[in-house]
Amino acid sequence: MSKKTVDIITMGCSKNLVDSENLMGLFEANGYTCTHDSDDPQGDIVVVNTCGFINDAKEESINMILELGEAKKEGRIGKLFVMGCLSERYLADLEAEIPEVDGWYGKFNYRQLIEDLEVRGEKPEVRDYQRHITTPRHYAYLKISEGCDRNCAYCAIPLITGRHQSRPMQEILDEVRHLVTEGTKEFQVIAQELTYYGVDIDGKQHIAELIEQMADIPGVEWIRLHYAYPAHFPWDLLRVMREKQNVCKYLDIALQHVSDNMLQRMQRHVSKQETYELIERMRREVPGIHIRTTLMVGFPGETDEDFEELKAFVKWARFERMGAFAYSEEEGTYSEQHYEDDVPEDVKQQRLDKIMRIQQNISSEIEAEKVGKTLKVIIDRKEGDYYIGRTEFCSPEVDPEVLIPAKERKLTLGEFYDVLITDSEEFDLYGTTQSTKYEQ
Repeated sequence: MSKKTVDIITMGCSKNLVDSENLMGLFEANGYTCTHDSDDPQGDIVVVNTCGFINDAKEESINMILELGEAKKEGRIGKLFVMGCLSERYLADLEAEIPEVDGWYGKFNYRQLIEDLEVRGEKPEVRDYQRHITTPRHYAYLKISEGCDRNCAYCAIPLITGRHQSRPMQEILDEVRHLVTEGTKEFQVIAQELTYYGVDIDGKQHIAELIEQMADIPGVEWIRLHYAYPAHFPWDLLRVMREKQNVCKYLDIALQHVSDNMLQRMQRHVSKQETYELIERMRREVPGIHIRTTLMVGFPGETDEDFEELKAFVKWARFERMGAFAYSEEEGTYSEQHYEDDVPEDVKQQRLDKIMRIQQNISSEIEAEKVGKTLKVIIDRKEGDYYIGRTEFCSPEVDPEVLIPAKERKLTLGEFYDVLITDSEEFDLYGTTQSTKYEQ
């Protein structure tokens, strides 16, 4: 008898996406047919992989579950299962409130789902490297650890994921080698806290060693690093970025704030002076590095003086990529339990608007500086009259893209080309392909 169809819907971050890809691979190894993020889920089985990080994400996940619960009542889908961060954190409440769901799984036991569906009493088949990549084949997200030990005052991640757990290095390297054989050229290395990798194993940071060994694997063209932490930064990682041509000069490091008052209240374990020195050293040791960061405004106790320090820092640092958000109280966090949310919402929004206007001007200037340069670009897709690609300074979905007129010549998706940048906008570059050694 043929197995059923499964539609997996992923909410939230790329770390959740990796979990969904692992589950899809497990289903397919056992004869099921899988789709991902269908516009109109109609499968025999639908699995929602939820996000529970911030209020907006939680609400979005709950609305999706309720919508699919209605679809189940109407007979448009069969069984409905929920997994991920939201159910990890609020399992008892969700079970009581949404009875239409056939089964609830958390962040770490989702593989049990396939066992529970296999009623024959046999253990489901598990294969090495069973992950089903949902991104374009030429790039993949690579999760190297789970959890976080930092316990920042505002953050609910440790409440959901628990303590930091590094994957064994050899396991990660073997997965990279396998993905290369499947056509993956670009690896987005992700973790809740990248720079802590290895500390839970032997007390030492091993992220530089891991990335250096990854870079030496034949076929690995680009490695891009996401979600570093500023305190106790592993300086040897900068040497690897500088020396290894296939380690992108790109680092995603959430700084959150710069005033000592805010950093202390946020429990960030880093000072204003150390933050300035960190950025200076990064730019000195890795010329051309593009730094992506995230900042928070309106944290409890943030004064006008604190915000002025943050504005001055953004103007000084000239981040190539920067996002910002206004503080929102998260249940169970240190700040929710110990601080009053005392910055008015309208002030939070004003500060957010001001800091983003400063950054928009900086971003526009930095992108304009690329005009006239020839950059290595990987082609992700074709849309309308343009091929859409990225440079080493751009992560998928969140960073500027390069638009190349499709009428010029036929380009191959997933291949690298030399592209002369001819124009820029705030969030996009325009270019034309040149003769290139990267073509095959």
